[in-house]
Amino acid sequence: MHDTLKVFRLAHAMATHAGTTQSVISTNVANADTPGFKAKKTTPFEVHAEGAGSGFVARATRAQHFGSAANSGEAQIVEDENGANSLNDNNVVIELEMLKAVEANRQHERALSIYRHGMSVIRSSIGRG
Repeated sequence: MHDTLKVFRLAHAMATHAGTTQSVISTNVANADTPGFKAKKTTPFEVHAEGAGSGFVARATRAQHFGSAANSGEAQIVEDENGANSLNDNNVVIELEMLKAVEANRQHERALSIYRHGMSVIRSSIGRG
């Protein structure tokens, strides 16, 4: 029942995005000493959230729509140009990755908080809260 409510879909999408971001960060950290490795990042969640911004947001209705999965609501993994290249042509900066990990954790906690609050509203509305 609750999976059709927009607030729960938003919380699920936010938690999924945070998980994908955390996975990308862990891959970057694991390859911090790999010669030639280029750090990756995920596109911001706001890009994929329905109704982001004040204008119309186009969404894909099938996998081939718009020619890619860029509008599918899933996190897109792109190359991160922010890191400085080291002598072995690796651009992973551990400090930046740790900051990204903290932000991903905050996003995940925010998603859980949205879900918990939505459940408490439903419980209250049916008299069990």
